[in-house]
Amino acid sequence: MRRDERPRYRPRVKATDGTANLGERAWWRTLVGLWPLLGGALAFRYACYAVMMFCALWAEGRAAPAAHDVLLEHLPYVSWVDRLNYWAWLGAYLPIACVFLALEPRRWARYMVTGGLVSLARGACIALTTLGAPGTGSSAIHTTEAGFWPAYAALLSPAEVFTRDAIHVHLSQDLFFSGHAATTFLLLLYVWHRPVLRWLALAGHLAMIAAVMLAHIHYSIDVVGAWAVTFALFTLREWKPRESTPLAG
Repeated sequence: MRRDERPRYRPRVKATDGTANLGERAWWRTLVGLWPLLGGALAFRYACYAVMMFCALWAEGRAAPAAHDVLLEHLPYVSWVDRLNYWAWLGAYLPIACVFLALEPRRWARYMVTGGLVSLARGACIALTTLGAPGTGSSAIHTTEAGFWPAYAALLSPAEVFTRDAIHVHLSQDLFFSGHAATTFLLLLYVWHRPVLRWLALAGHLAMIAAVMLAHIHYSIDVVGAWAVTFALFTLREWKPRESTPLAG
């Protein structure tokens, strides 16, 4: 057989959750066939986000003192970082999450569920212990001026969050623990086995930590708490103990 008569093969999609070695059409059929799983996982995460926002908005009605933070005292407040931090989070998070979905849809669904559990844990922490916002940075309008339910509806709308800065407007005490740090850290953990995505996710995560600290919207303990809670939930969901090898003799 001559070289130009050899059969040609399309590149295959590489994955680790059962969608590996599929042609392009077969990959799309598999992805569409998983829509109940993917849609259910996404709906669960959004429902958990709604619970978290309810807890955060409820906590705004309680006065809380600002805490002392050694690190924040030595960091300048950067206003443009404060203004753009949610758009920066979207840029650091969404592209990697979409690629992750395309490569490993079943693992992505598990990631969405774990992310929902992280949101529930964050909402519980905010409701149980309210911290006052750091002294430097933009202040929130008291929620009673807009009314609880209109403010809650705005917080649940992506358009309101990203175009009208709803979180800055209605929340100032949703501090422990940092959602920016938790979401990007969880994504890093789930794509750790993929070197390219790992380094991109790590860069995005470090950028988000720098952003929340320079914007003075979180205390340093909020970031540490995000690492601890997120890693604990990831471990509970994904860690599998290795089988011990019996000792000879």
